[in-house]
Amino acid sequence: MKTGEGWEEVAFNNRDPVYLQVVRHFKEQIVTGRLAAGKVIPSRRELGALLKINPNTAQRAYKEMEERQLIVTEGNSPSRITVDENVLRAIRSELLGEAVEAFVASVRKIDVPVEELLELVKVKYSEQRSQSALPESGGNRDD
Repeated sequence: MKTGEGWEEVAFNNRDPVYLQVVRHFKEQIVTGRLAAGKVIPSRRELGALLKINPNTAQRAYKEMEERQLIVTEGNSPSRITVDENVLRAIRSELLGEAVEAFVASVRKIDVPVEELLELVKVKYSEQRSQSALPESGGNRDD
């Protein structure tokens, strides 16, 4: 895996153990399709160097991901992202569930009727999707 594939974007916080943040980053990369099922991932040492973390921390993250079946390591072959559809679906459900839970917790204080909230979410979601679909030319189009 080369730089430019999402590894330089990792910003670690001081609250959670770094190895769990690495696991979360892998999950996000898998769900967004940046890490495809079956894709070879960096060695533990390479990952440590890419993320500027201790190789032992990278080793702990890989051990955790192997236990959760996010990655598969067979013999001396490089580790790969799982191809197990059930695991991939579970990762997506987990991340989506966490995001929805955080969202609901933050808007519940406002006491908005759920229908109004759903309509606003639909509008904002559509706006975001259409903005991300625009060409990267600075927004000025001459057609």
